[in-house]
Amino acid sequence: MTPALDDLLATARVVALPMNTRFRGVDTREALLLEGPQGWAEFSPFVEYDDAEAATWLAAAIDFAWNEQPAPLRERIPVNATVPAVEAARVAEVLARFDGCRTAKVKVAERGQQLADDIARVRAVRESMGPEGRIRIDANGAWNLDEAEHAIHALAEYDLEYAEQPCATVPELAELRYRVKHKGIPIAADESIRKAADPLAVAQAKAADLIVIKAQPLGGVRRALGIVAETGLPAVVSSALDTAVGLAQGAALAASLPELEYDCGLGTAALFADDVADARPVRGSVSAERVIPDAAALTRLAASPERRDWWLERLTRCHALLPAD
Repeated sequence: MTPALDDLLATARVVALPMNTRFRGVDTREALLLEGPQGWAEFSPFVEYDDAEAATWLAAAIDFAWNEQPAPLRERIPVNATVPAVEAARVAEVLARFDGCRTAKVKVAERGQQLADDIARVRAVRESMGPEGRIRIDANGAWNLDEAEHAIHALAEYDLEYAEQPCATVPELAELRYRVKHKGIPIAADESIRKAADPLAVAQAKAADLIVIKAQPLGGVRRALGIVAETGLPAVVSSALDTAVGLAQGAALAASLPELEYDCGLGTAALFADDVADARPVRGSVSAERVIPDAAALTRLAASPERRDWWLERLTRCHALLPAD
């Protein structure tokens, strides 16, 4: 059942979190936090998303704050470090923020950069982590098919765990998976799951070896678990650049997966210079417990009145798109 709009507005707090490094084109991450009978939840679709897509994120927040969640199967979640598209010289500085992480996800295919920049960044990660470290790359669908094939061949010597969303479309992923099969580098689907009208198309087309799932964009923990079950593919739980509150929902999803074969992308609190609670990795993992935001942090990180109004208006529009019961 969808709670009344007034119930959401009663506890809504809009925050703006400063980042240590520009990531996904932003220096400050905005989010709307709200509290329900089960605890705090987060509504933070990226600002460019339309209301129809953002409404799914609101459904996830409501589900987490108003409904009991599936029983956890584990108390802590192993996580990866996340390396933005920084210069190679800054890689060690970034990795130092991720205490004990044995895996690193490296952003590649950044607009305005070249493959040489990606190679230098991945090489620096390998040098910092040593031969035992695990490295995965994430292109966010920015390469075309031939660019992706060329890049994966060029980066293969650094022993990639997998390549995440190297191309934008499911047919491209399927063809690329065939082309690079001999390299032994698995293909992971992210946007082709969370932004697709049919998230099962990836599995049906045999376009990926594993999937990346995120609680907010998929409408909540239960819906994400259903997608994993239907695809039959291994899953990596990742964040959508969430605050500590949103990361707790991702951790609840990871904690309830029957199998957790890969380190999860839930250590991204280390990318923030400040947060509403401390959700940074400790010895390579994060807790699966719910998070209660610190009252002082909510005040310290409060968004401007103009941005607060923008988010409350967005919340109101998205709430109108949800079913009444």
